[in-house]
Amino acid sequence: MRQSSIVIRISAAIAGIVALSMATMLTSYWISDRADSDAAAINIAGSLRVQSYEMGFLLAQPDVDELQLQQVLERLEYTWQHPLFNSLQHHNPALRETWQVAFDFWQEIFPRLMAKPAATEIQQLLAEQVTLLNGLVTSIQHHSESNARKLRLTQVTALFLILLLSSVVVYWLKVKVEQPLSELTRAARRVGQGDFSDRLVPRELNELGILAQTHNRMSEAIARMHEQMEERIEEQTRALQRSNTALQFLYDTAKTIIEHDPAGIDYDQIVGRLAQLIDGGDIELCLMTEAGDSPYLQIKPADNAVGLCAAENCNSCLNGETLTNATNAAGQTGLCRYSFPMLYEQRHYGVLVCRMSNRSELDHWQRQLIQSVADQLAVALSLQNQQDNARRLALVHERTVIARELHDSLAQALSYLKIQVTRLNHGLAKDDRTTLEDVSAELQEGLNSAYRQLRELLTTFRLKMDSSGLLSSLQTSIKQFSEQSVLDISLDYRLSNLPLTPNEEIHLLQIIREALQNAVRHSGGQSVTVKVYQSDQKQVQVSIEDDGVGIAQSPEKLNHYGLAIMRERSKNLGGDVTIRRREEGGTGVYFGFTPDYLQQRNLIARQGG
Repeated sequence: MRQSSIVIRISAAIAGIVALSMATMLTSYWISDRADSDAAAINIAGSLRVQSYEMGFLLAQPDVDELQLQQVLERLEYTWQHPLFNSLQHHNPALRETWQVAFDFWQEIFPRLMAKPAATEIQQLLAEQVTLLNGLVTSIQHHSESNARKLRLTQVTALFLILLLSSVVVYWLKVKVEQPLSELTRAARRVGQGDFSDRLVPRELNELGILAQTHNRMSEAIARMHEQMEERIEEQTRALQRSNTALQFLYDTAKTIIEHDPAGIDYDQIVGRLAQLIDGGDIELCLMTEAGDSPYLQIKPADNAVGLCAAENCNSCLNGETLTNATNAAGQTGLCRYSFPMLYEQRHYGVLVCRMSNRSELDHWQRQLIQSVADQLAVALSLQNQQDNARRLALVHERTVIARELHDSLAQALSYLKIQVTRLNHGLAKDDRTTLEDVSAELQEGLNSAYRQLRELLTTFRLKMDSSGLLSSLQTSIKQFSEQSVLDISLDYRLSNLPLTPNEEIHLLQIIREALQNAVRHSGGQSVTVKVYQSDQKQVQVSIEDDGVGIAQSPEKLNHYGLAIMRERSKNLGGDVTIRRREEGGTGVYFGFTPDYLQQRNLIARQGG
């Protein structure tokens, strides 16, 4: 197909219309220019008749005015030679011939008239001359009418040709431009609506034809891109759904680990759901001790017909090696085995094994999912070990506290009673009644003291910190002491916005209880005030003040065990207990320490500095 340009065609059509219009205008101008002198020529020819009659009139007078006659003759001569007659004669031969006849006749009768014949002859000659002049006027009139007819014909012809050419151009524009543009517009709308199947057939190889071909190629490209985009969207949707399912599975696994005791986690359910997500893999979970080389527990999905792995050497699995020709428990060979060690803080807790056929190896997301599950299970088992170690440490610590309490109270009380028994034996040997009575009183007092200390130890050992925190435990203890004494005990607690560790709370509670017990037993006052607050230096401050008799100069002799226990507990918190007599009367027990959260922050600040 030969290439053509629609722009050039439209330009040519417009140029043709413009050229035809210009030709019509120029022709009309030329005709009208020729017709402009016709009216003047008629007037001039008519003036020849008047001037001829005027000359005849002068010649018919008895006394001819020569000067006036001379003027009339000059006007006649000028009129006969007027330039308009020359112009008309040049354009119209018939008019030239008529003028020439009239002019020749005038040249013929002029000498006869100048001879001044009779008036009858003059009248006859002028009548013939006027007749010829009328013919000249008529010829000029016919010439003017001919020009008008030519002008009308030119304009009508030009109008017809312009209308014809415009109709052809309009038809050509409709067929060659409007219809292809309509097809392109319709096709563009269909593309906008998502239909890329419409194709255009180019009528000619012009701009619109090239645009149609470009539209077809564009539609094909968009259709291919749309198909590829839909495939990608479907693929991404499947990947997102798969990722969402995997994330939900990991979340449920983490939630199970957090909400349940690690020892009570249902590993079968986790392994079963993991096998469903992997879809086709032979999953097996092997739990191992730190020093063991074989699993103490092997778990597989309930619907897995393949037995457990019977390998004696698990080192390759623990090292995370990938075997391309592995064998499962059913004897199936040609498998690809993937190992995912359950490693946390440089300690092995077991391994997750997945066996796949070589033709369906694990994808990257499957490996990530299995490794994430292995890491979560490793964290769960690590938490279990940490809890076991914490229980062991708590048990050892509790036994140490019990041994210390027994040593500082009952053991020394029993030693004191043993000494008194020795004195009793010496008194019995000597039959010293005074000694026996003194020893008996000492034994009685020692037994009462030992029994009282035993009750206090039992109360201390049974004391626990409930979920309500330190404030609730303090209120319970103050209520208990208030019921056992006549003292008015008040509490001013201002640590509601301060975090304390359980160890800090239990030591604070024991120190306050010991101080209250000393106040109830030895102060002899009427009221006790307990204040717990935070100082401007962010330290926790405790004060127990009573209005009693005041502490003695050597308080260790009166309450050796209680004061020793308070000082030891204060050292565990990094502080020191101060006990002194108040100036206004009574005894004050004061204690302060830096809380654990602030110590950790200061330590981090020092390390960062």
